[in-house]
Amino acid sequence: MNLEITNKNLYLLLPGKVSLVAQMYADDQKIPLTEALYRFYSSDTYKKLAEETTKFWHFGPVALYEEFSDELNRKGRKNGSE
Repeated sequence: MNLEITNKNLYLLLPGKVSLVAQMYADDQKIPLTEALYRFYSSDTYKKLAEETTKFWHFGPVALYEEFSDELNRKGRKNGSE
């Protein structure tokens, strides 16, 4: 049995991680879960998570949520300064 994570089987890990991050975000922002899922799936953090070489799949939901929050804060500061 091969237990190595590759780009071909990484998709098996993503739904559980995504759902937990989206639920935390929805709860914190008081938005519907569907909106939180859309925002997370549209994020650079998700793109990194979905790419095996970044090793973001090693992160737990709290670390992923922190990365996602940092990304949103960086984008907010960037958009606010333009």
